[in-house]
Amino acid sequence: MIKIIFIVMILLLSLNARENPFFPATTQEDLLNPSSIKKEPTPLKRATLRLPFTARVIEGVSIHYKNIDGSKQSQSIEIENTIDPNLPIFISQNYEGPTLKQEKKNDSYEKIASIKLISFFENDKKLKVLTKDKIIRNFMLTKPNRIVFDLQRKTNIKSFEKKIAEGSLFTKISIGSHGTYYRVVIAYNGHYKYDLKECKDGYIFTLR
Repeated sequence: MIKIIFIVMILLLSLNARENPFFPATTQEDLLNPSSIKKEPTPLKRATLRLPFTARVIEGVSIHYKNIDGSKQSQSIEIENTIDPNLPIFISQNYEGPTLKQEKKNDSYEKIASIKLISFFENDKKLKVLTKDKIIRNFMLTKPNRIVFDLQRKTNIKSFEKKIAEGSLFTKISIGSHGTYYRVVIAYNGHYKYDLKECKDGYIFTLR
């Protein structure tokens, strides 16, 4: 009887050992576990990096890469360029030069708001204000960020407010009468200061 039991145990052990004669049990378990499967790298289209608001100058860029034989190396380039911290930095292999449409946009303004006394035209970070009235004061406020300027004219125009379409840095224009002058408030996205200069028939505000 003992001999029979011993033979049965030997057979059972033999069957368990031959359950998978090609892979050790641990390797088979790893293959069935999705977390252990390595994903193949995808082609580079565009990677995005955002720097903190305090960043103003890029001094260099480093790229770490893997060779065809699996070895790893890196290359660096020294540069000295100012940046706009409100905009992301892109890494891409799909570079295309400026199109005719983009070049045209650099020189053209798009009307975003207008009333009888004043009109507003936007081009990227520039806001052209066409008016016959003189700006007597201008200043900046934060939270939210906005440019405020007063134009000299005795008027009782109705209050005006317009939200600007998405895609523009400028988000809202508000106008209100204050007796001997009327006030314009331009809200915008990002942490910018601005420059103001006179132009033909008005003024240009440039965010920087």
